Amino acid sequence: MRKLIVLAAVASALWVAGCNTVAGVGKDVQAAGKAVTNTAEDAKK
Repeated sequence: MRKLIVLAAVASALWVAGCNTVAGVGKDVQAAGKAVTNTAEDAKK
């Protein structure tokens, strides 16, 4: 039973860390997309 609790705690910690990483990547991709859009808008002018 103790091993199950430890395993669940470790899995939860990894899951939470993974969500933060995915959220960070999403923000980075969004920022890159905005930069590309701004560059394209500047090129039109």
